[in-house]
Amino acid sequence: MGEGPTLLALHAYGMQARAYLPLAQELHHRLRVVIPDLFALSQWREVWTFQHLRDCLMYTLDDLGIERVTVIGHSFGGGLALGLASQRADRIDECVFVDTLGPKRQLSLAREAARPIGLLHTASRPAAMSFLWMWMTHPVQLASAAVDGYFSKRDTDIDELRRTGLSCHVLWAADDEILSRQDGEDFARRLNASFTLAEQPPGDAPLTHDWIIDRPELFVTYLDKLGLRILRQAHDLGDSTTPQSRHT
Repeated sequence: MGEGPTLLALHAYGMQARAYLPLAQELHHRLRVVIPDLFALSQWREVWTFQHLRDCLMYTLDDLGIERVTVIGHSFGGGLALGLASQRADRIDECVFVDTLGPKRQLSLAREAARPIGLLHTASRPAAMSFLWMWMTHPVQLASAAVDGYFSKRDTDIDELRRTGLSCHVLWAADDEILSRQDGEDFARRLNASFTLAEQPPGDAPLTHDWIIDRPELFVTYLDKLGLRILRQAHDLGDSTTPQSRHT
């Protein structure tokens, strides 16, 4: 959706790509937003692995004629963003990790994903409905992803990504009910990334784990505060197409 520099958004465990359409609608006048369905493989019985999905993402970008992207990984999608950026830094401009926990197996989101009742208890209604639908339509892929996510260690990916020198940011909801602020700060420290705590405006409801879905306009405000290169590029491109610039 949209035109300009490309933002690749990787969704959370059990979420549908369309749950993130409000985010794309907030950004499509400034950027090209690509939100692939991470569990919709060609065969519904096909076993899901991180490596296979990374390859599929590269093929997708190639098919779309996209050379480089800025990647956002939300929750479980952050683990994929971590692996993708560490292995294919030549295709990545910048990374934003949103309420994700790449390195800690003992507190892995895959453990929460293996207990749907617990996840549904903490999720917002749109996220809960998306989660139920995905489990009904992609049970094999979701089960495989939970196992892969739980037993995979991300330490090597963190070290590799840190060595690439890519600009990385960790963006965290102040009232995340699944992961603690300390988890996010530790992750950012290991990654040598910036850490930003997102807080709700006065009088608003708390910002929880799925705030990227529930509050896309506020999320975009925080993206702007990060000073992402992709947003600066989009601004410069917009300036170059104004009537005044065309007549100078």
